Formats: sequence, structure tokens, C-alpha cells
Amino acid sequence: MTQVEDRVVGLLFPGQGVQEVGMGRSFREADADAREMLRKADQVLGYELTRLCMEGPAEQLTRADRAQPAICVVSVMALNAVLRRIPQLKPVCAAGLSSGEWAALHAAGVVGFEDALRILQARGRFMQEACEATSGGMTSIIGLPAEKVVEICRATGVQAANFNSPLQTVISGPLERLPAAEKAAREAGARRVIRLRVAGAFHSELMRPAAEKLRGLIAEVEFREPRFPVVSNVTGLPHGTPDEIRELMVRQVYEPVKWVDCMRWMLSQGVKDYLECGPGRVLAGLAKGIDKTVRVLNIPDHSALETAASAFSQ
Repeated sequence: MTQVEDRVVGLLFPGQGVQEVGMGRSFREADADAREMLRKADQVLGYELTRLCMEGPAEQLTRADRAQPAICVVSVMALNAVLRRIPQLKPVCAAGLSSGEWAALHAAGVVGFEDALRILQARGRFMQEACEATSGGMTSIIGLPAEKVVEICRATGVQAANFNSPLQTVISGPLERLPAAEKAAREAGARRVIRLRVAGAFHSELMRPAAEKLRGLIAEVEFREPRFPVVSNVTGLPHGTPDEIRELMVRQVYEPVKWVDCMRWMLSQGVKDYLECGPGRVLAGLAKGIDKTVRVLNIPDHSALETAASAFSQ
């Protein structure tokens, strides 16, 4: 076998926040399969997702019930395109950040494409309803060890929501409690404390009502055994049986995203090359903060396919 034929990769899928008007356009223009996928998504979701992705408006694309399925569609288009262009690549594990975990489960054959879109549309809607019923927010703490941030959370009544890298943790909770946590983080020596522009307190107890609504929908969807390991945001370890996956994907809505643990498990399996499938470059940056030797190739558009082909031929 050649070196390219031996190459294994891990798959990374971004979550809400990376959406942008125009995403997916180059795949649509170059790839008949991508056009068919968008057509099917329009049918499943009941509105013109294709037009929304291509033309906006941005404020509509930012809505959780629009952004989450839209990012999933573009991520799956990117994955399919790169695997067709470089058929020797062999995915051996996958992880997705927050809503991106549904794209990872689809990539591993756990849920069908249409089911993933329906779930993400409902997930986004339920989360938005939870945001409107409460007053919550999120803040990124940069430059403090995660253990210190957890201490601050316990003392101030908020929660650690995203363990993104060893020195970047996002906290989440009621708006009235965030200022005390932010002040404590600054006093502890955080380099940056950034209040995020989000609708509410994602990955916190304020999202539990959304999770319980999602439980009923997930129970009706067929889940299959993964073809390769998909690492759970909740545990930082590979998912198990279909019923265990269902339960973790409900808990994932209100429990913290253990992204550092997800990446470390995949790295522990000897996987050093990754494809970030979909819009943005967030996950590549986080990966470098976890392990500087890791290589992440971004596939945000069709032009990236040749770059990836060149990189994996060396």
C-alpha cells in the first residue's frame, strides 16, 4: 500500500456560531450530490434552506433552529466531497462540538441525514424557547486553567459550559450571576474575559427544559451502532449502544461540552490528522491549543479539496 492508502483521519464537525451567508455555495456549484442534498434539506425542513444559506439574511441564518441544521448540511457536503476526492482516506473516529455532534453521528452511520436535520431543527427551536423563558448568558474565560474556572463557577452560581482548550473555558448561567464570575476570573488573572453574543445560557441547567422536549423526538428516531467511534461531548469517551447514545444526546443539551477530553481521547488512539468539515476554522485553533503537533485540514469550501489532496499525498 502507498502512504496515502494507509492514511487514517479523525473527523471534526463545528457547532452553532460558525454559520455565514454563502456557506456551501462552492459545493453546490461544483457537485451534483451537494445540490441534491440541499434539495432534500429544503423538503425535510419545510423552507428554502438553500436560499437562506446562499443569500441570507444573516439574522435569519443565526436563529438556532436555522443555523444548526444549516451547518450540519454544509458539514456533511464537505465530508462527502473530500472522501470522494480522496477515497483512500479512512475515518477512524469523529467528534462534533455541541450541535456538531449530530453531524458526527450521521457520519458514523448512527442516524440518517433527514433524521439529523429534523432533530437539529427541533433542538434549535427548543433551545430558543428555553432562552426566551429565562434570562441567561455565556462568557469565555481565557488564560485560566479549567480547574480554577470550575472553582469560580461553584462560588458564583454559574456553570462551566465548554471546556474548549486547557486555557479556554466558557461559563454559562443566569445573567445576574455572570458579573460576579467575570470579576472573579479577572482577579484570578484571566487574560481575557469576553461576554458572548448568544441568546441564552447554553449547556447549563437553564437548558434542561429543552432537553426534555428533545427526549421525546429522539425516542422516535432509529439509532444504529456507530461504524467507528464517535466521542461524546458529555463524557469525552466513545459513545456506546444506540440507547446510550440517545440518553447522552439529551444530556448534551444542558451538560458541559468536554471538548478537551474528546480531542485527548482521539489523540490517545494515535490519530494525528483531522478533517474539520464545514464552515469556519474554530476547531483547528482549539486543537492546536490542546496538542501543537496535531494537523487539522479545514474543508469549508470546494477549493479546499485540492489542498487536502496535496497534503495527504505527501
